[in-house]
Amino acid sequence: MKVPKKKKNNKKKSHIPFRLNLLFFIIFLLFSTLILRLAYLQIVQADEYKAEVERTEQRTITGSVPRGEIFDANLNKLVGNEARHTITYTRGSNVPAKQMAAVAYELADYIDMPHTTSFEVDRQFDLSERDLKDFFIARNQDEIIDRLNDEEQNLSGSESYSAMLDKVEETEILSLDERQLDAAVIFKKMNAAYALSTVNIKNQDVTEIEIARVSENLDKFPGVDTGTDWVRYYPEGDMLSSILGVVTSEEQGVPETRLKTYLAKGYSRNDRVGKSYLELEYESVLSGTKSRIETETNTDGDIINQVQKYSGQKGDNLVLTMDIDFQETVEQIAKDSLSQREGLNNSIYIAAMDPNNGDILAMTGKEIDEGKVNDITYGIFNHNFSMGSSIKGATVLSAYMDGVLDKSNNVIVDQPLHLKDSKTISSVFNRYGAEPVNDIKALEVSSNVYMARLAMRMGGEYDYTKNMSLNISGQRLLDKERHYFNQLGLGVPTGIDLPSESTGLEGAASVPGGLFFSFGQYDTYTPLQLLQYTSTIANGGTRIAPRLVSEIRDTNKDTGSVGALRTEIPTKVLNTVDVSKEAMDRVQKGFYEAVNGSRGTARNYFKGTPYVSAGKTGTAEAFYWDDDLKEITESVINITYVGYAPHDDPEIAVAVVVPNLPLTGRTNRENTRAARRVMDAYFQVGEFKKDSSTKPLETVEDLADEAEDLATEEAPEEVEEEVNEGSIDE
Repeated sequence: MKVPKKKKNNKKKSHIPFRLNLLFFIIFLLFSTLILRLAYLQIVQADEYKAEVERTEQRTITGSVPRGEIFDANLNKLVGNEARHTITYTRGSNVPAKQMAAVAYELADYIDMPHTTSFEVDRQFDLSERDLKDFFIARNQDEIIDRLNDEEQNLSGSESYSAMLDKVEETEILSLDERQLDAAVIFKKMNAAYALSTVNIKNQDVTEIEIARVSENLDKFPGVDTGTDWVRYYPEGDMLSSILGVVTSEEQGVPETRLKTYLAKGYSRNDRVGKSYLELEYESVLSGTKSRIETETNTDGDIINQVQKYSGQKGDNLVLTMDIDFQETVEQIAKDSLSQREGLNNSIYIAAMDPNNGDILAMTGKEIDEGKVNDITYGIFNHNFSMGSSIKGATVLSAYMDGVLDKSNNVIVDQPLHLKDSKTISSVFNRYGAEPVNDIKALEVSSNVYMARLAMRMGGEYDYTKNMSLNISGQRLLDKERHYFNQLGLGVPTGIDLPSESTGLEGAASVPGGLFFSFGQYDTYTPLQLLQYTSTIANGGTRIAPRLVSEIRDTNKDTGSVGALRTEIPTKVLNTVDVSKEAMDRVQKGFYEAVNGSRGTARNYFKGTPYVSAGKTGTAEAFYWDDDLKEITESVINITYVGYAPHDDPEIAVAVVVPNLPLTGRTNRENTRAARRVMDAYFQVGEFKKDSSTKPLETVEDLADEAEDLATEEAPEEVEEEVNEGSIDE
């Protein structure tokens, strides 16, 4: 019997490798994990992540407030604020240029932005070629990037942007239409803003229609807002314009040299701050307290809400020591004096001060340039001049302080000094003779020889013989003289409440230099130093810092006018001159005789005054520096005057400097004439008398006629009274 065969299994055996199965299993696990994770995020943590997406940040930014204003002693406004409509832009923390350019383009359809491009004019344009390229790139960034080659596209930072600028064709920016140019101006201002800072897009000639249109469409312009801004204005025109100072623009912002200091005080980079003189000196007073605005930004850095938490407080106001009526009169006196200019002279400096407390009563510098009179009052404290014999009071006091002069030896024979290695020194009143004079008479007649002999004594030489050699240390003598002069304010800061004060220039050390120093032919000083020196003698020896600001006041919230007193600026005593009262009395007597004595060098110009004054004239040989040629071109004369009145109880001290007059043939006497007119104006006498018979200020033509009359008269002794024969080079 045949055994049947087993049936074959028809199922095919799987040929899928084990490793492939393992891979499928792993993928299954990964997808399962991902699904579970997504479910966890969407169900368990949904609210948390939704809040993160919608998260905002709140930051506080500051806004500008009106600066304090500046008033004269009678509260007449000299510097004020003019309120103006403004359209502003506050930049978010991460706002790209492309977004700003889009906003600028939309906003350009609502406001008019006058502009001038660098293609139209060479200077004073609003849009440079670079500005236009910046705007074009912001609007067409993708296209410009496509123009870069492979190497350029790998650049970063400024190098990358520089390459992009090179890809903008001139024809492309020349083809921008008016709306695009308006937008370019707006974009430039926006782009100048730092993150979370506010800039003015337009704050000049903003119309009510523009304000209304923009306000109604603020939702279209992220970061844009409307409000009120301020600008400085000057009710008295250019009066004191050069010392009131100026404020930076938003474009200038905080000066780079003081950036860290200002940022540490809470300023923003684009804040307007005092740039010069009073605006700079009193920045902390005038700036006020900035407003605080709570700003909410989204995760993209866009500003989505702003709430003002503090409106800010206007800066406090400065009250000056000067009365604008008297200041205006002194300025007119200076302008009148310029009609008498001769040779290279084109300027005059006049300053007046109360010697008892340092109050500046008036100060002006005037200069004629191409027929126009410019204000250069800053020259009062930062222009330096050889002052001549007006400083001889300091020399006499120096000798007293040094112990080489007293009542037992104060008579010296004035005769020409012929010294080895020095040019001859003589006095104008006594060129060739010999006349004994004491300290008072030496000041009255302005003896150069007397002062030089005092300097010799301070150097150790008491006796004089013709053609003698001086056994003196030039450096030691000058150091000693300067030390004593410093006590009176010559050669050191005066302490005035203004920045950038000059302290004068010193001549190089030499033996003859110390002698010529004694009568004002060596070191140079500022008109303000000359005034402080005069005031120190007038008040009996107390050196007081000049001050322009007497008070700081707040603003009345109801009226907007000057409010309550916040701070009264005290008189600042710098030092007391280390000299006896007797010595000071003798110098004051010498100044009195110079004006009132029979041989006084200033007597002709102070005859008949109802007040009695004291003073000292000066004439110095100097050198004219030509700014165009950058070299000294010729010798000139500076004439000066210092004085005070009344002589026995001074209320006013005056200093006048008239530089760069001709070396010979001079008729200009404006050092003494202008000083007399300033004192007359202060005491309201003569031509300045306040009654119905008062004649008006003399016109330029009147002054010219009077000068012609003076030229035909016998010249008073003041003429060239200190110019020494053969003055040495400084």
